[in-house]
Amino acid sequence: MSSRRLWRRITPLLAAGALALAATACSSGGDDTTVTAGSSTGSPTGTLRLGYFPNLTHAPAIYGLDQGIFAQKLGPGVKLETPTFNSGVQAAEALISGALDATYIGPNPAVNAFTKSKGEAVRIIAGATSGGAGLVVKSDITSVEQLRGKTIASPSLGNTQDVALRYYLKQHGLATDKNGGGDVQIRPQDNTVTVDAFKSGAIDGAWVPEPTLSRLISDGGKLLVDEASQWPNGKFVTTLLLVRTDYLKSNPEIVKRLVEANVASIEALNADPVKGQQVTNQGLAKLSGKPLADAVINPAWKRLTFTADPIASSLVASADHATELGLLAKADLNGIFDLTAVNAVLTASGKPSVAAQ
Repeated sequence: MSSRRLWRRITPLLAAGALALAATACSSGGDDTTVTAGSSTGSPTGTLRLGYFPNLTHAPAIYGLDQGIFAQKLGPGVKLETPTFNSGVQAAEALISGALDATYIGPNPAVNAFTKSKGEAVRIIAGATSGGAGLVVKSDITSVEQLRGKTIASPSLGNTQDVALRYYLKQHGLATDKNGGGDVQIRPQDNTVTVDAFKSGAIDGAWVPEPTLSRLISDGGKLLVDEASQWPNGKFVTTLLLVRTDYLKSNPEIVKRLVEANVASIEALNADPVKGQQVTNQGLAKLSGKPLADAVINPAWKRLTFTADPIASSLVASADHATELGLLAKADLNGIFDLTAVNAVLTASGKPSVAAQ
């Protein structure tokens, strides 16, 4: 089933889920997916609806699906459905409504889903990608002060890059608001729209993830801020693996195997970066209709780090930034991480565990 047809199927579910968020979040049942009785090493059966984006920052999903890693790890008894999304807000709505079981997603939409459901609906079970985001502007803009009065795009209001942009501007004394007003006008829009808007001069820049960042540079833009420069040791989470809490409780073996697939895909990407880049680009071509040009994917790939570590400290800090900006109510993030499965997988292979703080 194509992602477009699947999205048409799940759209009514999103509407229903939005009306019944509290009930959905607090539910602990309702899945028709079951695990074969017996030990945790038994072969599970059921369905896993796994979302991801056609972004380089979602390479662990794109590569792993293309190479059959997910299918192999999940086993023949698990039916895998893989719709794609263009924003974390969209994916989080699908997850909370019950239209998805798990998704690759940015940290801020994950936090929003957790807080809106009063800490009930979702859990972060692993990391996927660090890095690969920043602010690209017109070549004649050389300082943050020159952004006053300019129009800058972000992927969507309250998403990870949107928060990073607004917080950076605030740190430099430039005000923004949710309606596009303030010293710098923020225009949330789809990344595909941003590329054309930048070419036409409709926007002066954008804070975006890869590969959009490198596309804008190849179209004459300049990287004014590499987001890695804003974080300790340049490490910040870009993409996470998020699951519905009730699905996790009902299907622990499927979730464990999902995490195994994520880790295996990450290891393959890191073991052979050349192949990883080629396969991911081929996957993007299948999703978007054409591969990325070498001038785009080569520099973009170098800005990404693939890791199962969710870099929890950066997620907490980003949530604090969103709160300071008025985009998120002060949140208690206690319980947002469930790293049991990923740490079991990592330690079993002799790798260090990852922390939830």
